[in-house]
Amino acid sequence: MTLLDGKKTSEAIQNEIAAEVAEIKAKGGKVPHLAAILVGNDGGSVTYVNNKVLACERVGFESSLFRYEDSITEEELLHKIKELNEDPEIDGFIVQLPLPKHIDAEKVLEAVDPTKDVDGFHPTNVGRMVAGLPAYLPATPAGILQLLERYKIETSGKHCVVIGRSNIVGSPMSILMAKSAYPGNCTVTVCHSRTVDLPSFTRQADIIIAAIGKPEFVTADMVKEGAVVIDVGTTRVPDASRKSGFRLKGDVNFDEVAPKCSYITPVPGGVGPLTIAMLLKNTLSAAKKEVYA
Repeated sequence: MTLLDGKKTSEAIQNEIAAEVAEIKAKGGKVPHLAAILVGNDGGSVTYVNNKVLACERVGFESSLFRYEDSITEEELLHKIKELNEDPEIDGFIVQLPLPKHIDAEKVLEAVDPTKDVDGFHPTNVGRMVAGLPAYLPATPAGILQLLERYKIETSGKHCVVIGRSNIVGSPMSILMAKSAYPGNCTVTVCHSRTVDLPSFTRQADIIIAAIGKPEFVTADMVKEGAVVIDVGTTRVPDASRKSGFRLKGDVNFDEVAPKCSYITPVPGGVGPLTIAMLLKNTLSAAKKEVYA
């Protein structure tokens, strides 16, 4: 069993980005600028956005963080998005999810200029991804592709089972794994909460990508010998022994499943660190006008 080290891979990607940014600076070019909008005080969101700011510093990006109380109106938030859309200094920005219930998240995401949508959530970028056109890929699926590629894991002709059908991970992951590319060229099955006898599908899988949000959902009896298992889950579960009062658990029962695998991601330290790295990669791409001329 080989552990897929997302932290090490993320550091390698960020070092590559930092080297490119240093070259841009040396030539007097514009430094990439990533902005983030954070509404409310959700602990996970605050930590995630703060990590994005720190990552920007590490690679030499400019960064801006706009924080608002969860009492902000939808109109006020849309006005700020319009402002960032029109700001030539901002190359890309994200609106951190989840948003308060009184704000229509779909309306907000559609208001973001697709050329600055470095999260890859705008329908235009999703459509371009499906059509095989240049697009900003959602960060988590893009990070998984990087893991598969950098560990030289064979995907062509393999059966990939994706557990989960969210617009952020499951659905785009299934599309990307079926693409005529590397990583890709898989036969893909998408399983979800309504799938009947889900283990009968996962036991056939050469590659399992678990993104269902249920701690330790995937057990050893659901995995065949030699499978590649990618665990996207990060659920906080109470743990009085930790200073934080919680610990992160993935969608895979790691201790049970790992001995059967050829490759597996840990939680934490697997897919998670790559999400920020790929967001930075999208921002660099936006600054270089690689997707939208």
